[in-house]
This record gives sequence, C-alpha cells and structure tokens, in this order.
Amino acid sequence: MAKRQAAGGTPATVALTRAGIDFTLHPYEHDPRAQSFGLEAAEALGLDPARVFKTLMASVDGALVVGVVPVSGQLDLKALARAIGGAKAAMADVAAAERATGYVAGGISPVGQRRPHPTVVDESALAFATVFVSAGRRGLDLEIAPGDLITVTRATTAVIGRR
Repeated sequence: MAKRQAAGGTPATVALTRAGIDFTLHPYEHDPRAQSFGLEAAEALGLDPARVFKTLMASVDGALVVGVVPVSGQLDLKALARAIGGAKAAMADVAAAERATGYVAGGISPVGQRRPHPTVVDESALAFATVFVSAGRRGLDLEIAPGDLITVTRATTAVIGRR
C-alpha cells in the first residue's frame, strides 16, 4: 500500500500521514439517497462487505465509545459495553457523534477524530490483510492494515458485530 494524501486531506488522512502509517485512498461516487453508506461503499468499490467497516458511536455508561464493525452486520451494544468494561450501551445521538468526532454522519472515520474515544474494532478485521474504513467524508474510504488501524486508534479488539 502506498501513502496517499488527498488534496486538502481529511483529519483521518492527516493523522495517518503524521503517524507514518501506510494507507490507500479509494474515492467513489456517493449517492446522497443511499440508505446504507457502508454497503454503498462496498458495492461502489467492488468489495466483500465483510472487509468494509463502519464507524459507529455509542454511549457506554454515559461516555462516548467508538465501535468499528463490518458494514454487512450490526453493532452488538451489549458486547461493546462488555468489551470496555461497561454495563449499559445505547447508540449515540447523531448530533453528539458529529460534534465529538468532527465528522458528518455517514463519513465518520475511526481515525483523526476531534477527541480520542475508547475504540473497539470487531475481531473479524484481523482475518484480512487490509480493511476499508471511512476516510472522513462520504464517498471516500481508506484501505489500511487492521493492525495499523488498531495501533493508530489505540483500539482493542472483541467480537462486537452480529449479522
């Protein structure tokens, strides 16, 4: 994989470049009418949806937490709470997620968020040499080695996705 900086960049690409982490950008034509941004990315890029991951914000015991799961499934909130030692989880309010990350819903990247949040990446990511996550805006994904994603986000891994 080659490091590539988009013209103007996004906070995610800037953070990865500064950290010296290899990634490849994959732009695609975003349809604003898409019902699932993640599945849209997988289809547009011709990828197995199990290899494309969505970034979801949840509130665990009142604190924002990032869950990164395959677009082909859903986030298991109870598993996410357990993974970070919490008791109760609920999906975060969209506006709160946007404020906390600096990204727009549908383009939230696990990398380069405004503030760091506890992050859990679904264990299934480790089965691939590279995975795809949002690069910080709709219509732009980045390809990255799962180990590098875990390192740069200081994530833990656990089974937090369900089909």
